[in-house]
Amino acid sequence: MKIIFMGTPDYAEVILQRIIDTKDMEVVAVYTQPDKPVGRKKIMTPPVVKTLAYENKIAVYQPNRLRDSEVVQELLKIECDYIVVAAYGQILPQEILNHAPCINLHASILPQYRGASPIQQTLLNDDKETGVTAMLMDVGLDTGDILKIETIEVSADEMVETLFDRLTVTASDLTIDVLQNFSSYTPKPQVDSLSTHCSKITKVDGEVVFLNAKEVYNKYRAFTPWPGIYLNSGLKLKKIELEDSSSSNNVGQILKIEDKSMVVGCSEGSLRIFNVQAPSKKEIDIISYINGKRLEREDYLS
Repeated sequence: MKIIFMGTPDYAEVILQRIIDTKDMEVVAVYTQPDKPVGRKKIMTPPVVKTLAYENKIAVYQPNRLRDSEVVQELLKIECDYIVVAAYGQILPQEILNHAPCINLHASILPQYRGASPIQQTLLNDDKETGVTAMLMDVGLDTGDILKIETIEVSADEMVETLFDRLTVTASDLTIDVLQNFSSYTPKPQVDSLSTHCSKITKVDGEVVFLNAKEVYNKYRAFTPWPGIYLNSGLKLKKIELEDSSSSNNVGQILKIEDKSMVVGCSEGSLRIFNVQAPSKKEIDIISYINGKRLEREDYLS
């Protein structure tokens, strides 16, 4: 079968590689986002999907706007059986949706967590289960009919990077399953009344206050390594654990100081802190930090 693939980040790269490696599947074109400046020197860097496509001699297209008429007409000239979309970053116009069945792999159990940050939202909400949904795309944002859902369990201390990796493997397996058995699945409409939406993560989302320890810890799980979590002072909390979720304490008060960590109180619960990073400084262990600040038990971390 012939496939047009659309995707941009690491998640998409793994799925694309799986399709390339599968017998009787041919990727005839790859659509990905334009190269972007990266780092302080703003070096123009291609998406990983583009690099993989070039390595496999697959034609690459990087339109700024997939909806532009000339872009649409160019795509419609490419013969294919399916279009597979994984974290591409643009909504497909109706003309492309009509060209071939468009299958999207979304990293949540739809209609829950439509939008840009479903994996982070899973951790922010402390969900015990998540998954990947294969759906037929329509003109909406993650609103298409569901083909199949694969679920996985989420541990209480799972971090976003490990969950991302596990969901990526699940998505790549599901992609091959749906492509090979497409005719056996009956698309089922989503229940819109049950839908939730999650927005793109920004740096300001990482700011925390020592109010609810469980919520701070879930932000740490969801936002490490980026954007990270930090206090209003700019102090980044680089390595923490949930000490307890029910005690009542003064906000930000140091409760314990031990050999390699300290415990700080929240209005509800407490957190154990191992490493921090002050603005424009290197990451250090918390004991070195509080010694430098001359902080003691019952003082406040801010």
